[in-house]
Amino acid sequence: MTSHVRTAITTGDGVRIAYRFDGDEHKPVLLLSNSIGTDLHMWDGQVPALSEHFRLLRYDARGHGASDVPDGPYSLDRLGRDVVELLDALGLERVHVLGLSLGGIVAQWLGIHVPQRVDRLVLSNTAAYLGPPGQWDRPIADLLEAPDMRATAENFLHNWFPARMLQGDNEVVEGFRRTLLATRREGVAGSWAAVRDYDLRRTVTLIPNPTLVIAGEHDTVTSAAHGKELAATVPGARFTVLPTVHMANIEGQAQFLDAVVSFLTEQT
Repeated sequence: MTSHVRTAITTGDGVRIAYRFDGDEHKPVLLLSNSIGTDLHMWDGQVPALSEHFRLLRYDARGHGASDVPDGPYSLDRLGRDVVELLDALGLERVHVLGLSLGGIVAQWLGIHVPQRVDRLVLSNTAAYLGPPGQWDRPIADLLEAPDMRATAENFLHNWFPARMLQGDNEVVEGFRRTLLATRREGVAGSWAAVRDYDLRRTVTLIPNPTLVIAGEHDTVTSAAHGKELAATVPGARFTVLPTVHMANIEGQAQFLDAVVSFLTEQT
């Protein structure tokens, strides 16, 4: 049976978190966690291939998409607990987790704090630390003072995609631009605060789950060096570099899907 269900849960602190299932309910569940400034539709292009193997659980992080936008700052602990409360509400004991960028930071948190809820972990275009913290204060303040999301949206797009995809009217890029412009500034600023305040460089050594780290060779947000360092710190982690910028799932979709599916379906 294939389901396309979208609804929401309410967290312990009263925030509505929107989620969606896609795929056969009898397949293993794969949770997908998004980057800042996106919603669950950032995975739309990968849903057909991934749902051949998994029941997909996508969600909008607090501050994004159809989820509530509480005032910030947000903490990584709160973003991680949002996922745990989602799994609890849906009666899911254990899932695969694939997170990209901030979604990859949340995925690291899950592997550290609730490894029993995670089967295999894919950490894409992410890092254990993006300091020093002070570098985030000015962007957060500027965004909250800005009249709209236009400048931030263009900055994000140039950090996410190669120049060739930004030229002309690329349908995929336009979709990300629309999402960015529709995102509340408070949600992005609150999430940036979580990035400012987190540091998992020591605690990722506690992750016991089989882990794949994916990095983009040309990523200027979370560099290939960040990915290499993360993979060297998580016990037994594998490391793959794709010839992409930040949104490896979009720019290098075929290679990305091959790496993810082969890792998650590998027989032990």
